[in-house]
Amino acid sequence: MRILLIEDEERLAEALAYLLKKNKYGVDTASDGEIGQAKAETGIYNLIILDRMLPGKDGIAILKELRAKGMKTPVLLLTAKDSIEDRVEGLDAGADDYLIKPFATEELLARVRALSRRQTELLRDEKIRLSSLTLDTLRSEVTIGAETIKLTNKEAQLLELFLRNYGQVITKEQIFDRVWGLDTDVEINNLETYIHFLRKKLNSPQCPVRIETVRGIGYCLKEDTHVQ
Repeated sequence: MRILLIEDEERLAEALAYLLKKNKYGVDTASDGEIGQAKAETGIYNLIILDRMLPGKDGIAILKELRAKGMKTPVLLLTAKDSIEDRVEGLDAGADDYLIKPFATEELLARVRALSRRQTELLRDEKIRLSSLTLDTLRSEVTIGAETIKLTNKEAQLLELFLRNYGQVITKEQIFDRVWGLDTDVEINNLETYIHFLRKKLNSPQCPVRIETVRGIGYCLKEDTHVQ
């Protein structure tokens, strides 16, 4: 599970990152609101821990923009403000949970576990559609027109990541971290092999998309203008 921690208090950010990594979570950090939002919009994270007061752009503004763009990634909002009005504002903006500073680390970990379970339940029967293509994330199957193609688990995860970031360039490192995680023995160079196999399975005259290589950076899922 990969977590994005957006927190500008350096000592707190370091302590939380250490705690989460110690508990086997992959963690990326950002200390600025705008940088944090840019990272969040990559769609590679399973959970976002978001401080309310940030330089550049505050947490409420970030949250509203993420939700307006259709992003469903669970968000745990951290704040020193503890009035009912502040809590309501955060939840109305799209936060899934709310934690008031200072807090016990055990409570933070418990809320992270709860949000990760909730996300798993929400995604269990989800189908992702784009034009004539439908990905069944539960069965690891992609349907293109009337044809259904079986995918491996990794191929399905790759395609899901591309579909959720349609039209956006995703770096090889982001793809690898999101699909394989930090504790894998697989080498990042093997990513090209997995992409090759996924491309072969999407090689249909009716497939509305193609995986384009962005040299020196990564990959991007784009519309295939040659669809018959």
